[in-house]
Amino acid sequence: MLALQCSKGSLTSLRGLLRFRHRPTRLMSVVSATAPLGDSTSGVSSSSTALAGNVFCGLGAFPLTPLTASGELDEAAFTRQLDRLASSAVDSITVLGSTGSYMYLSTEQRARVVELAVATVAGRVPVIAGVGAISLRDVLAYARHAESAGARGLLLAPCSYQTLTEEECYGLYAAVADSGVALPLCVYDAPSTTKFTFSDELHGRIAQLPNVRAIKIPGVPSNAAEARARVAKLRALIPARVAIGVSNDPYASTGLNAGCDAWFSVLGGTYPARAVELTRAALAGDAAGATKVSDELEPLWAFFRRHGSVRVIAAAAEMGGIACKEGCLPLPLKSIQGEERTKLAAALKDLKLE
Repeated sequence: MLALQCSKGSLTSLRGLLRFRHRPTRLMSVVSATAPLGDSTSGVSSSSTALAGNVFCGLGAFPLTPLTASGELDEAAFTRQLDRLASSAVDSITVLGSTGSYMYLSTEQRARVVELAVATVAGRVPVIAGVGAISLRDVLAYARHAESAGARGLLLAPCSYQTLTEEECYGLYAAVADSGVALPLCVYDAPSTTKFTFSDELHGRIAQLPNVRAIKIPGVPSNAAEARARVAKLRALIPARVAIGVSNDPYASTGLNAGCDAWFSVLGGTYPARAVELTRAALAGDAAGATKVSDELEPLWAFFRRHGSVRVIAAAAEMGGIACKEGCLPLPLKSIQGEERTKLAAALKDLKLE
């Protein structure tokens, strides 16, 4: 977190980026003629009409932000991966999520990531930008830059050094809603990293803000009935226009089968094919099909549980030539090494991920 606070010329440099580097990108229609996952044609969501055109529905791919061995943004690797994702069947691409290491990047790097993503994807799917920061000042600056750069939505976690109170957390989202930024916003509920726990009542209150269109929840109970009850309880407290998206990849099929409208996926940001297959099955009502795909991915999920998804997916990207082999994560983070890395390579070979 301190990396962001200490980044050189935080707001001054970001304003400079806005002034000199931005080239407006024409926004495409939110609803694709090819009926992407999660639109009103799926017939699955209980609130499908209210969610029509919601950029957060379906499969949200969360790619790594690959760095070079010296800690610079690996633009070539990043744009290759973005192009690959945009050519697949993912429904959105979210840069600067936790998988994208947003809290470790400088202000200049974060601005460049959003600009590269919008330019590379070129309207093929919506680009969502993470705008989390410790200070409200920086959150608003990142949100305004994302909008001017052509992003189609925002992802915001309640980051802090001093743990926020519920009123402070609500004030964060209310300030973004009142800022004049018109982009739809996803509330990022990530207690393992932010150390902030949302109550359902707070989610319900924040969801009333006019720009909130999704909530990214941190997994669901593994029991199917308990998962359905969890999703139903939250849905009863929020407007029908607000999507519920499951994160924590091992819980994706359970969450989608329980009624979630989206999967915000680490796997989908690097290897989208199986993530698309799982999401399509679940949103088409094929719960057994979605569960089957997830069960087949269990060897990978086991690594996620042991090491954390970002260290595992970074190792996969490094071994697969998708990112710098010398290490693509911002130090001091490192991808998994040693015997576990060798075991991961064998598992990936068996899974034949694409």
